[in-house]
Amino acid sequence: MHPIDEVKVVKEALEKAGIEDAYREAELIVSHTLGINRATFYRDNRPIPEPIVLKIDAVVQRRVTREPLHYILGYAEFCGLKIKVGRGVLIPRPETELLVQEAIKMFGTQKGDLHSPIDLAPGKTGNREVRMLDLCTGSGCIALALGKAFPDAEIYGTDTSETAIAFAEENAGINNLGNVIFLKGSLFEPIKALFASRWSPAIFDVIISNPPYIRSRDIENLQPEIREWEPAAALDGGGDGLDYYRMIIPEAGNYLGEDGLLILEIGMGQAGQIKEMAENAGFLSVSLVNDYAGIERILIARKE
Repeated sequence: MHPIDEVKVVKEALEKAGIEDAYREAELIVSHTLGINRATFYRDNRPIPEPIVLKIDAVVQRRVTREPLHYILGYAEFCGLKIKVGRGVLIPRPETELLVQEAIKMFGTQKGDLHSPIDLAPGKTGNREVRMLDLCTGSGCIALALGKAFPDAEIYGTDTSETAIAFAEENAGINNLGNVIFLKGSLFEPIKALFASRWSPAIFDVIISNPPYIRSRDIENLQPEIREWEPAAALDGGGDGLDYYRMIIPEAGNYLGEDGLLILEIGMGQAGQIKEMAENAGFLSVSLVNDYAGIERILIARKE
């Protein structure tokens, strides 16, 4: 069978299983198993050897059980990085790429003379290293994307999950990023412990997070790929979905330098309450950014 025909067969199988965007996933499954990009197999369309057809069938059999495709493939693309994922770590989402893009844009704007990541070299703000902190880092995708964008900055990521930290550290190695440090622990606690032994204070230019924000009762209504496979601890934001914001926002000001930025991903319908939290905590210029679907998805707040 030729790749184009195989894509059609895979697409039909995925559609029967109720999988959305079946055609895109079919292309990804076939191209991944062949070890070539989509453009190549559409251009060449050479017959697929039988052993490869069997491998494609094996992937499809796993996918129709609603196992997440990225768990099957073993990786996800995020901001130009290859991020290894598997059971026990959240799969990066496209809206979280927007979070990183806003962080890069806003940090440059906030610093005035920093118009692009390149302008950050040699990674100094006055006499201090540029530092960024990613809370609830998971696979490390946000911290690593910032580490790539700002190669002279010092980036930290924290998470309570030992599995997540292991994935994050492996992803740092896969992407050859040595300026990102991952620490196991709850939110600011590992940062507090680390910097207690240093001369320099734990002061950051940017604190960023995509924390759990789904209401506990809503988790059972999520797609089976999420509900049955991804870690509940990375999804569950408590009764109203706001538990982590209540912990992060009041504490963040203690770790941000002058004009420091707090940048958070938020859930649908949560913008008003989280914005009020930030304003009550003394943050200025609190703004919201819509995602690709027009949903208020990102909160950006500046420390006075």
